Amino acid sequence: MQDIAVLLTDPAAWAALITLVVMEVVLGIDNLIFISILSNKLPPEKRSGVRRIGISLALVMRLVLLSTIAWIVTLTAPVFEVMGNAFSWKDMILIAGGLFLVWKATKEIHHSVDPAHSDDLLEKDKATDVVITNAGSAIFQIILIDLVFSIDSILTAVGMTEHLPIMVVAVLVAIAVMLLAADPLGDFIDKNPTVVMLALGFLLMIGMVLIAEGFGAHVPKGYIYAAMAFSALVEGLNMWSRRAQARKAAARDGGH
Repeated sequence: MQDIAVLLTDPAAWAALITLVVMEVVLGIDNLIFISILSNKLPPEKRSGVRRIGISLALVMRLVLLSTIAWIVTLTAPVFEVMGNAFSWKDMILIAGGLFLVWKATKEIHHSVDPAHSDDLLEKDKATDVVITNAGSAIFQIILIDLVFSIDSILTAVGMTEHLPIMVVAVLVAIAVMLLAADPLGDFIDKNPTVVMLALGFLLMIGMVLIAEGFGAHVPKGYIYAAMAFSALVEGLNMWSRRAQARKAAARDGGH
């Protein structure tokens, strides 16, 4: 309790908290995009529940990992070497998670551009327009990616501060933001098909970054999120342009 009181009066601790909150929220966006895309494959009445389950699982995983920080730090220790390159458990988890994201995003893109019938449990049947109702499969995939993003999130927190209360507060704030943004983001993605393709492109990029970092190639996160923000801005302008054209066409037809 005394340690917390000291932290509350320490400007450096507040600066670390604000910085870490921003980082955790940004990392949480990646997690949320995946959850939104996956939950949108389910019937509308199940989507919100699955999103909340996925985000709650992310919170539980992060808090459990925070309680085992001493073990988490050991994940960065080399386990084996291949051609002079050392690999730790963290590297292997990032590579596996990156490969999963690349596979999932590629499959979703394929089903988006290929009108052929698909038997995938989480795919919309293009011929009958029926949504498969396997929420369990969606939650299982969310758990897998939650684990990857949770480990990345906690290791980021450990690298930025040594104070556990600051880490816990940052994680709780980030999860709260994810909960507030889950339904609006999911509904927005569902109503704008072109945004789905953009979000899948983001997942592909994030997957490749995870794989690169697993192999020891550090990619500055600022570049990644700047590219994502620029792409989102361009798509926003495209949506604005399409709506303006639709209004003009409606006004022209109404005039006749």
